[in-house]
Amino acid sequence: MKFVRFGQRGQEKPGVIDAEGKIRDLSGVVADLTIESLAAAKGVDIASLPVVDGDPRYGVPVKGIGKIVAIGLNYEDHAIESNLPIPTEPMMFMKALSSLNGPNDEVMLPKGATHGDWEVELGVVIGETCRFVSEEDALSKVAGYVLVNDVSERFNQKQRGTQWSKGKGHDTFCPVGPWLVTADEIGNPQDLDMYLDVNGARMQTGNTKTMIFNVAQLISYVSEYITLYPGDLMITGTPPGVGEGKKPEAVYLKAGDVMELGIAKLGSQKQNVVEWRHLGDEVLG
Repeated sequence: MKFVRFGQRGQEKPGVIDAEGKIRDLSGVVADLTIESLAAAKGVDIASLPVVDGDPRYGVPVKGIGKIVAIGLNYEDHAIESNLPIPTEPMMFMKALSSLNGPNDEVMLPKGATHGDWEVELGVVIGETCRFVSEEDALSKVAGYVLVNDVSERFNQKQRGTQWSKGKGHDTFCPVGPWLVTADEIGNPQDLDMYLDVNGARMQTGNTKTMIFNVAQLISYVSEYITLYPGDLMITGTPPGVGEGKKPEAVYLKAGDVMELGIAKLGSQKQNVVEWRHLGDEVLG
């Protein structure tokens, strides 16, 4: 099943996508879409739910994400284009919850940004607590999968010391969705085509089968160091084609650019890139 949250920021309602691609309103069944409410939502008769009219905004498709654990350099060609060693163990970093963003919301470059970049990634939403979980059991702990753009500011990531989170956690830098697709509908997560375009030009083309460490290995590995709870999001790395790696000269995001990306079975996103502005208390995600 494909679950969504739709509506204005901070006022999202739960929904499910029917066989014709229309949103059906789940708010009469569950108050919001969380990992805890998924069981009730899965048992619903979709055809009995009201159709949502118009073209509403999509929000982050699951509420209550507890943390975002990210994996870097998980595709060999991306490590090479980044001029970094090919990892022998998964490279982990954290992405701030305040970076969460709807899949088609604006991506705002941080103040003074010079090296904005894109990364299409497979996201994994954890459904059961993972603590020293085996590779054999890892995929059974997955609630579903999502499309993620791991937007980055490379100067802050790499020139401001060794903490990658400095360039990964800016406001709006983690668009998620449009759907949370349940694990049973995805099947094998290691054979999903993925792409990303900037201003209509193809930048990234890949497939999850070329990951250095597959999803089961990543869940097992991360759970040795960080307990993963229901609702946590793990993002699993990006294939080659990021702006930093372009030859003969790197290409970076600027205000007015448009990113479009997608993963097979997980839908697509489209983000307009805008300059920094003061958000005040504006709600994100």
